[in-house]
Amino acid sequence: MGSTNLDIEQKILDSSAQENANSNISNSTDKEPELTFDTGLQTWLQVLGSFFLFFNSWGIINTWGAYQTYYERELLAGTSSSTIAWIGSLQSFLLMMVGVITGPLFDAGYFRSLIIFAAFLLPFGLMMTSLATKYWQLILSQGICVGLAAGCLFVPSVAILPQYFRRKRGLANGLAASGSSIGGVIYPIMFDQLQKKVGVAWATRALGFVCFGTICISISIMRSRFQPKEKRKLYQLSALKEPAFTIFAIAMFMGFLGFYNFLFYVQSYAIETGIVDANLGFYLLSMLNAASTFGRIAPNFLADHVGPLNMLTPAVTITATLAFVWIGVHTVPGIIILAVFYGFFSGGFVSLPPVVMASMTPDVRDLGTRLGMVFAITSIGLLIGTPIGGAILADTNQFLGVQLFTACCLATSAILMTCVRFLRSGLKFHVKA
Repeated sequence: MGSTNLDIEQKILDSSAQENANSNISNSTDKEPELTFDTGLQTWLQVLGSFFLFFNSWGIINTWGAYQTYYERELLAGTSSSTIAWIGSLQSFLLMMVGVITGPLFDAGYFRSLIIFAAFLLPFGLMMTSLATKYWQLILSQGICVGLAAGCLFVPSVAILPQYFRRKRGLANGLAASGSSIGGVIYPIMFDQLQKKVGVAWATRALGFVCFGTICISISIMRSRFQPKEKRKLYQLSALKEPAFTIFAIAMFMGFLGFYNFLFYVQSYAIETGIVDANLGFYLLSMLNAASTFGRIAPNFLADHVGPLNMLTPAVTITATLAFVWIGVHTVPGIIILAVFYGFFSGGFVSLPPVVMASMTPDVRDLGTRLGMVFAITSIGLLIGTPIGGAILADTNQFLGVQLFTACCLATSAILMTCVRFLRSGLKFHVKA
């Protein structure tokens, strides 16, 4: 009898153990595979893909200075600098403004659709630019088409990286963002050399071919990690109730209101004041963008250790200081050094904001939407900043007004960034923020 009871108990124990084993297998099957960050081939391929998205968004936008100079001297001779600048401003405005739509679309899972659409629209806009002979045609092709396409690339380029990186997020963003400055070096030189040999039309078409090929690389290697579990909104009103978020958005607006005036007008300033000849003047923008490559990588690398806001605030402050220095530069060595320094320190100003935004966003799945909101506010500064500079130049026939406008806008941005830093960490200086 005792033996029978022992047998029954053993069977019950075996049955219970089997049920637990089956339950564990079922639970392990239901669990999603654990995500890894900061390592692996697929992870670093996202950086390469993002590099080419930057290359063809801000890289193309940074080429505008070469086109502005050409339009002022050739195609649109007789048209004011302020009027011509609206084409470049429209590009930059749309690149940022469409973030209101592309940000939520990214969060909703349309990452690849945005890139594929841009792979068609960007080359198309450049091909139409190559055929344009009138101002309104350039507005439609180079201003609207290129601007919209660049906007479809920009938010995905910055929003994808936080899905793969945590500890090395700044470094990854810096390496990717260097694509915009490298594009700003390669595209203008390519345009200048080709237009001398085959004409402006074919030089512009060649840019379109390069854009298409490099965007296709991004399409082939980039993948979004998170699929949406709920419908995404175009905006997140709760973010505007956060003082740090709101002040940061205003700081970005003020910074970009002045920032691009230097890039748009430094060539004209150097040539028209007799500091350099036309050939050296053209390469000032390439020098600036080359320096900006290192200015995007180094501060982002340091941001992983000291905090992105702790790097962004001094970057804006030094950029504002250099804009004031611009007023007193009247020699060849001076203008070259200024362009290089402005490129390096402004590299942090234009590349670190997405990393700061990621650190200020509680849920990474909302990052695209919040980036879109900040970029939309920033876009207004991009739209009106350089035309205001052009209007000041046309009214005074002197560059002093443009220089002061640029410097004061950047200085205001630096003050506001300092306020954000205070709201985030108080008066503690040795805090990662």
